[in-house]
Amino acid sequence: MNPSVNSSYQGRVALITGANVGIGRVTALRLAEVGFTVFLAGRSAQRTQAVIDEIHAAVKSPDRAFYLPLQLDDLNSVRACAAQFLALERPLHLLINNAGMAGDKGQTRQGFEKAFGVNHLGHFLLTQLLLDTLKASAPARVVTVASRAHLMAYQGVDWQALQQTTRSLTGTVEYGVSKLANILFSAHLAKVLAGSGVSTYALHPGVVDTEVWREVPRFLRPLLRLRGLLTPEEGAQTTLYCALQAPANESGLYYDKCRVKTPSRIAQDAELAEQLWNQSLQWVKADQ
Repeated sequence: MNPSVNSSYQGRVALITGANVGIGRVTALRLAEVGFTVFLAGRSAQRTQAVIDEIHAAVKSPDRAFYLPLQLDDLNSVRACAAQFLALERPLHLLINNAGMAGDKGQTRQGFEKAFGVNHLGHFLLTQLLLDTLKASAPARVVTVASRAHLMAYQGVDWQALQQTTRSLTGTVEYGVSKLANILFSAHLAKVLAGSGVSTYALHPGVVDTEVWREVPRFLRPLLRLRGLLTPEEGAQTTLYCALQAPANESGLYYDKCRVKTPSRIAQDAELAEQLWNQSLQWVKADQ
């Protein structure tokens, strides 16, 4: 999907996590090209600046891309990032929860399993803090990059394990649970936002050759390549479709290859989605 410059996107604002490499970089560049002002939230100002420079060169404007510091494994950093954006008093028409990690083991600053804390809980809090601005800017969208790796979480959610260090040898089991959480979160968010003018989408981008795999053990990386990794440009297409073209009345659904796809049975469990939502609220509030 290659959207052309569209005057309807002029003046619209997007915030993208993990936009200094891979899918996030391509997404930020394409959104800027069609008229968005983009805020790139991530860990490295230096690496993000290279993308900001690329965007400004592409759109021939010096004020269409900005950096926001964000470490998703630290909820205090998430709060600071949201506060910095809100202080600008800008509208927000598009939030893309794109950043992710796989294979890293350990716990976040607040003691949550690493993949769950980064891929779900950090994005959950960021979205919560920006909800009022999204609603005030409607029509708006929240796009969450999930994965078909949620299929690995066929046993559901072990709530106790989410507050412990990574148990599995490779971290892939925990990654699957975090991606299940992404889909459940997006589906329940659609219910919370019903009638607000804000729609939500979760998606599988494909198995993409990006830094999300940087912590995967080296002996497993050849197996990933055997599966036929997509380029970041190819992987960004479904994100861009959900951001710009997916029907608003398909809010809460899961996409693959720019089409609605039915996720796993557990990922369709509305009660589990509500339980995850309520538990996540308790966790982020307890940390304050």
